[in-house]
Amino acid sequence: MTGFRISVWLATLAAGLVVAQGATLAADAARGKILFTQKYGCYECHGTQGQGSPATGPRLAPNPLPFEALSAFVRTTSREMPPFREAILPNEDLADIYAYLQSIKPGPDYKSIPLLNGYPSGPKE
Repeated sequence: MTGFRISVWLATLAAGLVVAQGATLAADAARGKILFTQKYGCYECHGTQGQGSPATGPRLAPNPLPFEALSAFVRTTSREMPPFREAILPNEDLADIYAYLQSIKPGPDYKSIPLLNGYPSGPKE
């Protein structure tokens, strides 16, 4: 019977993760950008593109942490960032912010930026 209970518990956990993943996929990235850059002020430490800074806050995008990890950190952090409980930052808003972070594309490879690859060898004649 114990094995059965564990199987049911694991199935419930897996179903919950699938539902949570679906909820983050249904989130609104455009609304998340507004929440990130205007309402909650996340950009003040993490930059408008989630790029972060060694002086203010870690990089959040592109390729953010899994939603569950980000949510747990946001809700319970005891570091320099204050915790944002659900009463302050509702789950729907956090899911929208996460969708915004997921929507941020990586920047161009530095090799494709001429200014970062040195100057031309001299003026053309």
